[in-house]
Amino acid sequence: MKRLFVILLMPACLGWAADGSDLPPTTQVMKALQAHPLVRAAAAGIRAEEANRDRLDAGPHEFALRLASQRRQDRSADQRYREHEIGIERAIRLPGKAALDAEIGTAGVAQAQHALGDAMHESGRQLLARWFEWQREAAAAHDWQAQVDVLRAQHAAVQKKVGAGEAAKLEALLSEAQIVQAEAQLAQAQARRERAAVELRQHFPDIALPEGVALQPPVGMADDPGARDRWRERILAANHELAVARSAALRSRLEAGRLDAERLPDPTLGLTMGRERDGQERIVGLQLTVPLPGAARAAGARAGSAEADAAAAREALALARAEAEARQTINAAIGSHGHWRRQADVAQRMEENARLLDKAWRLGEGQFAELQTARRQAIEARLAATQAQLDANEARYRLLLDAHELWDLAEEDGTSAQDKPGISQR
Repeated sequence: MKRLFVILLMPACLGWAADGSDLPPTTQVMKALQAHPLVRAAAAGIRAEEANRDRLDAGPHEFALRLASQRRQDRSADQRYREHEIGIERAIRLPGKAALDAEIGTAGVAQAQHALGDAMHESGRQLLARWFEWQREAAAAHDWQAQVDVLRAQHAAVQKKVGAGEAAKLEALLSEAQIVQAEAQLAQAQARRERAAVELRQHFPDIALPEGVALQPPVGMADDPGARDRWRERILAANHELAVARSAALRSRLEAGRLDAERLPDPTLGLTMGRERDGQERIVGLQLTVPLPGAARAAGARAGSAEADAAAAREALALARAEAEARQTINAAIGSHGHWRRQADVAQRMEENARLLDKAWRLGEGQFAELQTARRQAIEARLAATQAQLDANEARYRLLLDAHELWDLAEEDGTSAQDKPGISQR
């Protein structure tokens, strides 16, 4: 119990900082995230929006060249003439439309940049989940291997007692059956470990798996409303999904304004030069074409306004989802630590109980069936404690990742670390 008490006090001494010693190296993480398909697709999206911004800056109108040639016949004079005409024209954006197009292009690039940050964050979540999935299976295989070793040593002691006539042969059969059961559990745990390793390598080939699991004591956090609010604000400030929704809403409002401005059509200005009667007459003309707006333009403006309202509703939904997810992440980080403390205490007691029963059985004062039951309960408690320990560590890292306190993803989404609001680590 003294050893357990020291372990439970370690988080309070270590603080809330994330050393990341039980995580992959940061260089491997950043390389793996940048190579992930989600991130590469989002990076391509930025290039597409930058090209779209340039297109909007250039405007929708282009110069048009018009050529005409004809033959004129003057019957009264019995003359035939060749006549030619050349013209150039271009529509001109009305004042205000170019500024709106520039704002829409800028908003599109900002939205794509937030989408890249969201892709980095989502890829980081996937990496964290798959990493701890492998750790759980690897830790379970380690615990079952330790159990098999203990049971084999126990079986050797049973055989000695049976050979000396101090125990019935039935105890040797029961001991051997318990070993077989543990070995079957070990084989299943090893298979799950290998499957988790294959899935991790498949999705993140740049991550090198260590030979064993480095179990770290979970670090607790202060459970008070002030700390919860600070973490919630930090997570919301760094939430890329919410930033994408807000950028999309802004872009929709700008596009709705652009469609409303399009209700007044752009005029077309043209210059014409011609030769008539074989050059006897020369013509220079200026043309102005003004389209007459119809019902289609008004309907387009109404559709843009409706889409802006829909985008605003999606933004509100994203905010509600981000709020709920932030609270769940904080609750998981707090609750999982307390759950680990309880499971570790149970495992310590069960292991002590199995040790005492083993000592009594070796002295001939206990029943072998009771020892078998104690062994089974001890391994179940140890497995539960190990899984709770890894769950608590994953929940803590998930909180730090959502708050952009892990792996420094800020550089990838264009946000500098100095721009982040500070937060107490306790």
